[in-house]
This record gives sequence, C-alpha cells and structure tokens, in this order.
Amino acid sequence: MANTAQAKKRARQAEKRRQHNSAMRSGMRTTVKNVIKAIESGDKAQAEAAYKLAVPAIDCLSGKGLVPKNKAARDKSRLNTRIRAL
Repeated sequence: MANTAQAKKRARQAEKRRQHNSAMRSGMRTTVKNVIKAIESGDKAQAEAAYKLAVPAIDCLSGKGLVPKNKAARDKSRLNTRIRAL
C-alpha cells in the first residue's frame, strides 16, 4: 500500500489511466465486432462503412501504445481480406 503522498497520487493516476485505457480498448474491440457482424450478414457496403470507422480507432490505439503495431496491422489486414472475399 502507498505510504507517501507521492505514492498515493501515483496510485490514483495509475487507476484513472487504467480505466481510461480499458475503455479505449473496449471501444476499439466494439468497432471491430461491428465490422465482423456486417461481414457475417453479407452486406458488403455496410461492412466497408464499418471498416472505415474501425481503422482510425485501431490506428489511434496503436499510436498510443495500447495495442501493439503488429496486432493493429494484422487486425486491419484480416478484416480487409474478409471484406474483399464478400
């Protein structure tokens, strides 16, 4: 447990940052799931529109270091491949 004022403040900041990062990551996953739902429904136009919303969300988190760059690239590549296969 934090004893000093500085350590207590850092603990508060870390918790606040953890919750914010978790919310951002969750939002990104939701956008990816929206693309997958559109792909599974077979609607190519809706899937492309959802993909255009998902790419900036993935790139944003990748740039902030919340998601590794290779995972971001892999996710975008796999989604794009599935959309092109429709």
